[in-house]
Amino acid sequence: MTAARGALPAGACDTHVHIYDARVPAEPGGPPLPGAFSVEDYRRVQAALGLERVVLVQPNAYQFNNAVMLGALQALGTAARAVAVVPADVTDDALERMTRAGVRAQRFYALRWGALGLEALDTLMPRLHAFGWHANIQLDGRTLPEVEERLLRLPGHFVLDHVGKFLPPPDTGHPAFQSLLRLLGTGRCWVKLSAPYESSACLAGPQALQDVAVLVRALAAQAPERLLWASNWPHPFPPAGFVPDEEALMAFFRHCVPDEQVRRRILVDNPAQLYGF
Repeated sequence: MTAARGALPAGACDTHVHIYDARVPAEPGGPPLPGAFSVEDYRRVQAALGLERVVLVQPNAYQFNNAVMLGALQALGTAARAVAVVPADVTDDALERMTRAGVRAQRFYALRWGALGLEALDTLMPRLHAFGWHANIQLDGRTLPEVEERLLRLPGHFVLDHVGKFLPPPDTGHPAFQSLLRLLGTGRCWVKLSAPYESSACLAGPQALQDVAVLVRALAAQAPERLLWASNWPHPFPPAGFVPDEEALMAFFRHCVPDEQVRRRILVDNPAQLYGF
């Protein structure tokens, strides 16, 4: 695959980024910090790619301690929004402050190290929805047929990370991928085209990431108005021996979505609609 290069459209948004501060230790229940990755570090990534907007996502390492994320959100200003992780006993005052600061979603992580799994969706999301928040969910996409009904009960919109994060990627006729297409068809489900290396069964050679590329193309053909792009910077805990590269990931996106107008919709229009830029 040849890396396709070119200027990104004005307002291009990266919808999945983590910030880590070495001075703030990891919380019990989460993974260790993968290192120190600051707002200044990410701004260099933004400049290199030509990105203007960003959505910060609360890292699993910090569990319910949103302090580092909220500090980064303030530093990045009006070009940033965020996904938090709040407990069930969070106060309305805290939710109001976070909403004013730019938080627009709650993270649910149905894999190892998640602070909140899918069991918390039914109780938390009706309350958070009243503040304009949606659910941001990471799970093994192969479980979608089992949880599809629960996701359909959610009020408002919900986002699925990492091309559904099918472990491993199925073919497009598989019941799990068909479940994802049905969810997209509701008009309330969004999918991040991000971190293909986290699920691909092939990370090297001419077929690298192509099992995920097939799924990206199918999603772009079905519902381009419900797709988002993300880098997943700084790529915490990638597969052993694989070193993610943001320019290569952008080239992968261009390769999978060759139509310039569709790419603009995914990079600019969709995140502007969902996150309120």
